[in-house]
Amino acid sequence: MCIGCHGIPGYQATFPEVHKVPMISGQNAKYIGAALNAYAKGERKHPTMRGIAQSLTEQDIAEISTFYEQQVKIDPVPATVEPPAAVKALLDKGNCASCHGANFSKPIDGTYPKIAGQHADYLYVALKSYQTEGKPYVGRGNAIMAGQVKQFSHAELKTLAKYLATLPGELRTVPQSKFR
Repeated sequence: MCIGCHGIPGYQATFPEVHKVPMISGQNAKYIGAALNAYAKGERKHPTMRGIAQSLTEQDIAEISTFYEQQVKIDPVPATVEPPAAVKALLDKGNCASCHGANFSKPIDGTYPKIAGQHADYLYVALKSYQTEGKPYVGRGNAIMAGQVKQFSHAELKTLAKYLATLPGELRTVPQSKFR
Protein backbone atom coordinates (compact mmCIF):
# COMPACT_ATOMS: atom_id res chain seq x y z
CA MET A 1 0.00 0.00 0.00
CA CYS A 2 2.89 2.40 0.62
CA ILE A 3 3.81 2.81 -3.03
CA GLY A 4 0.24 3.93 -3.82
CA CYS A 5 1.14 7.34 -2.36
CA HIS A 6 4.87 7.38 -1.53
CA GLY A 7 5.90 5.87 -4.88
CA ILE A 8 4.29 8.52 -7.09
CA PRO A 9 6.41 11.64 -7.71
CA GLY A 10 4.46 14.79 -6.84
CA TYR A 11 1.47 12.88 -5.47
CA GLN A 12 -0.66 15.04 -3.17
CA ALA A 13 -2.69 14.25 -0.10
CA THR A 14 -5.76 16.30 0.74
CA PHE A 15 -5.90 15.84 4.50
CA PRO A 16 -5.76 17.92 6.63
CA GLU A 17 -4.98 20.23 3.71
CA VAL A 18 -3.53 19.72 0.24
CA HIS A 19 0.18 18.87 0.37
CA LYS A 20 2.62 16.51 -1.30
CA VAL A 21 2.99 13.19 0.50
CA PRO A 22 6.39 12.96 2.18
CA MET A 23 9.37 11.46 0.45
CA ILE A 24 10.36 8.41 2.49
CA SER A 25 12.95 6.72 0.26
CA GLY A 26 16.29 7.28 1.99
CA GLN A 27 14.68 8.02 5.38
CA ASN A 28 16.01 6.30 8.51
CA ALA A 29 14.42 2.89 9.11
CA LYS A 30 14.08 3.63 12.83
CA TYR A 31 12.20 6.83 12.05
CA ILE A 32 9.83 5.12 9.61
CA GLY A 33 9.15 2.43 12.21
CA ALA A 34 8.59 5.01 14.94
CA ALA A 35 6.24 7.00 12.69
CA LEU A 36 4.20 3.92 11.74
CA ASN A 37 3.92 2.91 15.39
CA ALA A 38 2.84 6.45 16.32
CA TYR A 39 0.12 6.32 13.66
CA ALA A 40 -1.03 2.91 14.90
CA LYS A 41 -1.26 4.19 18.50
CA GLY A 42 -3.03 7.40 17.50
CA GLU A 43 -0.14 9.65 18.57
CA ARG A 44 -0.06 10.84 14.97
CA LYS A 45 -3.59 11.56 13.89
CA HIS A 46 -4.18 10.82 10.24
CA PRO A 47 -7.08 8.48 9.48
CA THR A 48 -5.59 6.88 6.36
CA MET A 49 -2.14 6.35 7.86
CA ARG A 50 -3.65 5.08 11.10
CA GLY A 51 -5.71 2.47 9.27
CA ILE A 52 -2.69 1.31 7.29
CA ALA A 53 -0.36 1.26 10.30
CA GLN A 54 -2.82 -0.67 12.46
CA SER A 55 -2.95 -3.41 9.82
CA LEU A 56 0.82 -3.97 9.92
CA THR A 57 2.68 -6.49 12.06
CA GLU A 58 5.99 -5.62 13.72
CA GLN A 59 7.69 -7.69 11.02
CA ASP A 60 5.86 -5.75 8.29
CA ILE A 61 6.99 -2.45 9.81
CA ALA A 62 10.60 -3.66 10.05
CA GLU A 63 10.62 -4.82 6.43
CA ILE A 64 8.95 -1.67 5.08
CA SER A 65 11.30 0.55 7.09
CA THR A 66 14.40 -1.28 5.86
CA PHE A 67 13.16 -1.25 2.26
CA TYR A 68 12.73 2.53 2.22
CA GLU A 69 15.96 3.25 4.11
CA GLN A 70 17.93 1.26 1.54
CA GLN A 71 16.68 3.50 -1.27
CA VAL A 72 19.13 6.20 -0.17
CA LYS A 73 20.32 8.83 -2.62
CA ILE A 74 23.90 8.14 -3.68
CA ASP A 75 25.06 11.77 -4.02
CA PRO A 76 26.88 12.96 -0.89
CA VAL A 77 25.09 15.63 1.13
CA PRO A 78 27.17 18.69 2.10
CA ALA A 79 27.86 18.94 5.84
CA THR A 80 26.47 22.46 6.19
CA VAL A 81 24.79 25.16 4.19
CA GLU A 82 24.70 28.65 5.68
CA PRO A 83 21.11 29.92 5.81
CA PRO A 84 20.05 33.53 5.36
CA ALA A 85 20.23 35.50 8.64
CA ALA A 86 16.45 35.58 9.20
CA VAL A 87 16.15 31.81 8.69
CA LYS A 88 19.22 31.17 10.86
CA ALA A 89 17.55 33.09 13.68
CA LEU A 90 14.45 30.85 13.41
CA LEU A 91 16.55 27.66 13.25
CA ASP A 92 18.51 28.79 16.31
CA LYS A 93 15.30 29.73 18.15
CA GLY A 94 13.97 26.20 17.60
CA ASN A 95 17.38 24.60 18.16
CA CYS A 96 16.52 22.46 15.11
CA ALA A 97 20.01 21.18 14.29
CA SER A 98 20.46 19.79 17.80
CA CYS A 99 18.17 16.88 16.87
CA HIS A 100 18.02 16.87 13.07
CA GLY A 101 21.80 17.15 12.74
CA ALA A 102 24.24 18.58 10.27
CA ASN A 103 22.42 20.15 7.34
CA PHE A 104 19.26 18.45 8.62
CA SER A 105 20.26 15.15 6.98
CA LYS A 106 22.15 13.56 9.88
CA PRO A 107 19.78 13.25 12.88
CA ILE A 108 21.40 12.54 16.24
CA ASP A 109 19.11 9.53 16.68
CA GLY A 110 17.69 7.20 14.05
CA THR A 111 14.16 7.78 15.33
CA TYR A 112 14.39 11.44 14.27
CA PRO A 113 13.70 12.25 10.62
CA LYS A 114 15.96 13.57 7.94
CA ILE A 115 14.20 16.74 6.81
CA ALA A 116 16.57 18.36 4.29
CA GLY A 117 15.02 18.43 0.85
CA GLN A 118 11.60 17.25 2.04
CA HIS A 119 8.57 18.85 0.34
CA ALA A 120 7.97 22.32 1.83
CA ASP A 121 4.20 21.97 1.90
CA TYR A 122 4.44 18.64 3.75
CA LEU A 123 6.93 20.05 6.27
CA TYR A 124 4.65 23.01 6.92
CA VAL A 125 1.60 20.79 7.53
CA ALA A 126 3.66 18.44 9.71
CA LEU A 127 5.07 21.29 11.81
CA LYS A 128 1.63 22.85 12.28
CA SER A 129 0.26 19.47 13.40
CA TYR A 130 2.44 19.65 16.53
CA GLN A 131 0.58 22.85 17.48
CA THR A 132 -2.80 21.14 17.23
CA GLU A 133 -4.37 19.83 20.41
CA GLY A 134 -7.64 18.10 21.22
CA LYS A 135 -8.69 17.22 17.68
CA PRO A 136 -9.56 13.60 16.91
CA TYR A 137 -8.15 13.44 13.35
CA VAL A 138 -5.42 16.09 13.24
CA GLY A 139 -2.28 16.55 15.28
CA ARG A 140 0.85 14.87 16.54
CA GLY A 141 1.64 13.93 20.10
CA ASN A 142 5.41 14.40 20.40
CA ALA A 143 5.99 16.59 23.48
CA ILE A 144 9.47 17.73 22.42
CA MET A 145 8.37 18.85 18.97
CA ALA A 146 5.18 20.40 20.35
CA GLY A 147 7.22 22.48 22.78
CA GLN A 148 9.56 23.66 20.06
CA VAL A 149 6.93 24.40 17.41
CA LYS A 150 4.47 26.25 19.65
CA GLN A 151 6.86 29.20 19.86
CA PHE A 152 6.51 29.88 16.12
CA SER A 153 3.82 31.63 14.10
CA HIS A 154 2.43 29.90 11.02
CA ALA A 155 4.36 32.38 8.85
CA GLU A 156 7.60 31.43 10.62
CA LEU A 157 6.84 27.71 10.20
CA LYS A 158 6.26 28.29 6.49
CA THR A 159 9.61 30.12 6.24
CA LEU A 160 11.39 27.23 7.96
CA ALA A 161 9.66 24.64 5.76
CA LYS A 162 10.54 26.52 2.56
CA TYR A 163 14.20 26.78 3.58
CA LEU A 164 14.52 23.14 4.64
CA ALA A 165 13.02 22.03 1.32
CA THR A 166 15.79 23.85 -0.58
CA LEU A 167 18.59 21.93 1.14
CA PRO A 168 20.28 19.04 -0.62
CA GLY A 169 19.21 15.83 1.05
CA GLU A 170 18.95 12.07 0.79
CA LEU A 171 15.17 11.88 0.57
CA ARG A 172 13.41 11.12 -2.67
CA THR A 173 10.42 9.46 -4.25
CA VAL A 174 11.28 6.23 -6.02
CA PRO A 175 8.59 5.16 -8.47
CA GLN A 176 7.81 1.46 -8.17
CA SER A 177 6.75 -0.87 -10.92
CA LYS A 178 3.12 -1.83 -10.64
CA PHE A 179 4.10 -5.28 -11.85
CA ARG A 180 6.20 -7.27 -9.41
